[in-house]
Amino acid sequence: MTLNIGVIGTGAIGREHIRRLSHKLLGSRVVAVTDINLEQAARVVQEEGITAEVYPDGHALVGAADVQAVVVTSWGPTHEEYVLAAIAAGKPVFCEKPLAVTAEGCKRIVEAEQAHGKRLVQVGFMRPYDAGYRQLKAVIDGQRIGEPLMIHAAHRNPSVGEGYTTDMAITDTLIHEINVLAWLLDDQYVSAQVVFPRKTSQALAHLKDPQVVLLETAKGVRIDVEIFVNCQYGYDIQCEVVGEHGIARLPEPSSVQLRSDAKLSNEILVDWKQRFLLAYDVELQAFIDDLKAGQLTGPSSWDGYIAAVTGDACVNAQRSGTIVPITLPTRPAFYG
Repeated sequence: MTLNIGVIGTGAIGREHIRRLSHKLLGSRVVAVTDINLEQAARVVQEEGITAEVYPDGHALVGAADVQAVVVTSWGPTHEEYVLAAIAAGKPVFCEKPLAVTAEGCKRIVEAEQAHGKRLVQVGFMRPYDAGYRQLKAVIDGQRIGEPLMIHAAHRNPSVGEGYTTDMAITDTLIHEINVLAWLLDDQYVSAQVVFPRKTSQALAHLKDPQVVLLETAKGVRIDVEIFVNCQYGYDIQCEVVGEHGIARLPEPSSVQLRSDAKLSNEILVDWKQRFLLAYDVELQAFIDDLKAGQLTGPSSWDGYIAAVTGDACVNAQRSGTIVPITLPTRPAFYG
């Protein structure tokens, strides 16, 4: 069985997903695309060498008879609209983050999905599909370091553009740590605080960089995440879990170690797409396989909602300079 997929949004990540769904993964084909720039959508179809109809908008694509599942990679503020349309049509939908730009929008999606009576939504949090994070979770779940007590993490980018703002360090960057660290610990957050170290000279005037987010979980685990988006030297994701009788670290990406020019060195990636390239493949293959099996198991709309609530608290902590409590509702049985 080959799953017919429609893709809404043909920008950078949309095109990458079209390529992997059409040429790399098993059991899928892209039969429909659309974008706010229809000429670009048509060009992507031609350049990728696929047979897909270009629809005038996302609603027309969702309603197309031959589209069995939808992938949403359009501009963030449009996600809620298209995910709700897919749910109303009874079609499974994979939505890149954010699920919606507000927690209330995420909640509306959760309510619509529950009213439908079956999970239809998967959110594009790819880190739980990364081999390194899976190895780290196996160590934690296997009690090889005892109960986790603390996590030290970092999310570093070489640089960001002029449009990047201080709150985007939460909504666009930290959002991945918010999701994956709760998954690693099987825990949820109860408070957030943000502190700002000395500002780097590499940051534009409007951006506070770096910053450190301090999170506390219901089980009492303390987490600090450094966000440094103008670090210059590379794209670097770090995670160290301190347990009762041991420490576990996220593996470094594989690279060839060099001994040359009187130096011992390893290359550091500079491109986030390269760092998680395989994780994107694994997550979308899992989405396809789950649909064929009849039950989604990946990050849910509830996970998207929880990330949005936590992200809002972190942004409030940025602005207030205070410790902000995070009140999360009980996870519905619907979401396992």
